[in-house]
Amino acid sequence: MKKKVVSLLLVAAMVTSMGCGSKDSGSANADSGNANAGAGSETPATESSEAGGDAAEAPSDVEKPEEITIMVDGTVFTQENGQAEFIAKLEELTGIKINVTQPDHDAYYDVVGQTIASGEWPDVMILSSTYYSGYASEGVLWDMTEAYENSDLKARQDAYGSTSVIDGVRLDGKLYGMPATRGNGCVTYVKQAWLDACGLQAPTNYEEYLAMLEAFTTGDPDGDGTNGNTYGVSAAGFVGTEAPYINYLPEFYQDANPSFYLADDGTWKDGFTEDSMKAALTRMNEAYKAGVIDPTTLTNGTADCRNKFYDDSFGVFTYWAGTWATNLKTNLEKNDLNGELVALAPIAEVGTYLDRIPPVWCITSTCENPEGVFKYFIETMQDGGDTQFLWTYGVEGVHWSTAGETLFAGTENEKVYEEGTFHMLENKESEGTQYTKAHIDPMLALVELADDPLAVEPEAKASAELFNANCVTADLVPSTDAMTEFNGDLTTLKNTLIANVVMGEKTIEEAYAQFEAEGAQWSQSIVDSLNAQ
Repeated sequence: MKKKVVSLLLVAAMVTSMGCGSKDSGSANADSGNANAGAGSETPATESSEAGGDAAEAPSDVEKPEEITIMVDGTVFTQENGQAEFIAKLEELTGIKINVTQPDHDAYYDVVGQTIASGEWPDVMILSSTYYSGYASEGVLWDMTEAYENSDLKARQDAYGSTSVIDGVRLDGKLYGMPATRGNGCVTYVKQAWLDACGLQAPTNYEEYLAMLEAFTTGDPDGDGTNGNTYGVSAAGFVGTEAPYINYLPEFYQDANPSFYLADDGTWKDGFTEDSMKAALTRMNEAYKAGVIDPTTLTNGTADCRNKFYDDSFGVFTYWAGTWATNLKTNLEKNDLNGELVALAPIAEVGTYLDRIPPVWCITSTCENPEGVFKYFIETMQDGGDTQFLWTYGVEGVHWSTAGETLFAGTENEKVYEEGTFHMLENKESEGTQYTKAHIDPMLALVELADDPLAVEPEAKASAELFNANCVTADLVPSTDAMTEFNGDLTTLKNTLIANVVMGEKTIEEAYAQFEAEGAQWSQSIVDSLNAQ
């Protein structure tokens, strides 16, 4: 098996392509539908609930591991956000010593690739959908299908209506990873104050959307007295770094798909080769030439976009539904700006937003006791009780409290809490804001959390409901030998050509001539391999 690991270096090369995320993908502090990374904690209740319980006390024939190593990205509590306290509490609840490897979030998949190639594998690691497929096909991941089918976790998820989410991450019917939440996706947020300043209503089609961007770019939507010093829209790249790739600029892509997808006739196709993609490139090129797209979009990370949005540099931001609606509002208000945002229903040409395949927690095939790791680590994360609470809200006194106290005293964000009222504490990495959750977003949970103490903010609830009513699930593209061999270079080529066309450095004809000469054979080999399965 380890001979095949050499080919995984090609998968790692996809970090810089739309096949995998290196640019803020999935960070709790940066991205992926997860808001401010927090850390775990004990529930306000003194005893474990019937839904979950203390895994350390659960009787089982499966041997509990004494120690495990996990590799995690920024969706799990950083050192600055109380990781030490979280791990201490998690060790108390599980009875397992847990060693954490947490690379810098932007470099996470580079480090994962290097780690796998070295042969020194962790017991557990988080993987996004594209890496998940690739590493599963190469034998890096343990098949947890049987363990899951015989688990209490399956019963809890089935009871909560989460079966379709689990089925969505099966590869040829097998499970090599376990999502902690639903995938979630992005909705387009528009600053209401900017609409009001320009005398506009929320757009319902592309013509109205483009007119709004032009007004936001050429007028004075921020009210600073200067026309033309703002942009309509910005994004973290012209194409996303992980599936579904188009989620940050859906109004321009519309029905286009730059990657591989399962067509209605049941066959796999490369959407980059289709006329719909050329039409999307034309729309983006025209909008870029008109100046309505922030010119730093090519190099932006999601953190860059958020900061520019908070600074009133642009007015339209397509970002994660649910909790992030509250985060965006709160951070705008922190900067003394109007925090009211309109979450747009998909414009007519878009039709539906895309629900991404969620990241998954995987056990590596070199783990000495995978059954024990599954039962006492993977399962307990969604026990419905104390341990799930830990992954959802963090540690008491670090991330949440029920003490009577005043937060942000003397500021316009001052909040007074009476003794016994559950509330989140100030975010250690974002002064003046509160944590909203830890790793598991309660609105995206796959198992019901007993006695959930925190009411969902109305804007977060509205955003999540709008997304859920207007989304379809993205395809999980299986890995093949051809995918492993060619897709890294292919997606790098695609990304380069997309940027070239949007920025006017190549015409569409020139770009597709280069694609035909350099990438068409790779594309066809991958399509053939997908359809041969």
